[in-house]
Amino acid sequence: MFSQLSKTAMALGTVAGCLMVTAEQASAFTFETNWSGTPPKGDIHLDSVKIGNAIVSDFALVSGVNIISNTAHTGGNTGAASSDLGDDATVGVKLENATNASVKQSLGNRYLSSIIDTEDGNVGFEIELTFDKGFNKLLFWERGINSSLGVTINGTTRILTKNDFALGETDFRLDTTEIGSAQKVGSYGLNLSDFGVDGKYSGPVTIFSQGGFKGPDFKVVGASVPEPATVLGLTAVAGALVASRRRKSTKSA
Repeated sequence: MFSQLSKTAMALGTVAGCLMVTAEQASAFTFETNWSGTPPKGDIHLDSVKIGNAIVSDFALVSGVNIISNTAHTGGNTGAASSDLGDDATVGVKLENATNASVKQSLGNRYLSSIIDTEDGNVGFEIELTFDKGFNKLLFWERGINSSLGVTINGTTRILTKNDFALGETDFRLDTTEIGSAQKVGSYGLNLSDFGVDGKYSGPVTIFSQGGFKGPDFKVVGASVPEPATVLGLTAVAGALVASRRRKSTKSA
């Protein structure tokens, strides 16, 4: 019969193997949004998210903004990115010709009713963001679930599509000053490892839209969750300790 140490080592080995597969497959992901407030027109506060089995309530918020380019608003439904908020919301700002300050005000808070709205058509923007603390995941929400959004970090670009956002459809709707009725909201997450970033990172992150993206209306925050590889490393250490104890037990015998 196997000794208890042998059984433990085998169990740890199995867990390590499963975790290794998980680590290799880690990529973009869906998550559950927990919120409070008065949708669709009022303030909608981001309380926490559930990523896998982890509940995250501490977020990295946008603290610096550099608008590299943004099609200007010239009246009506023109221009690209603008600051927007719920019709009855108290947190956020409305400004058609977005500025660095207005984008920071729109994204630098935990209210999903305070967003960047983008017009459709042959328009676009490119905005560089930095955050107030390090993170290893980016969480996005897109109002309407009908647009694409580009993300570039360290020269690597990922395009989030309406199909991606549809995978994480939330259970609330949002009606802001830029539209006439409430729309559903989708969500999607990106691992920084997909961009070749190890550990925590606080920016810069470049967010962009262009003709054909159909005007993404979005919110973004950062989050930190232990990667499977980290858990795998701890499991390996535990396995080594078991093996060491087994060798000592054999010598004593």
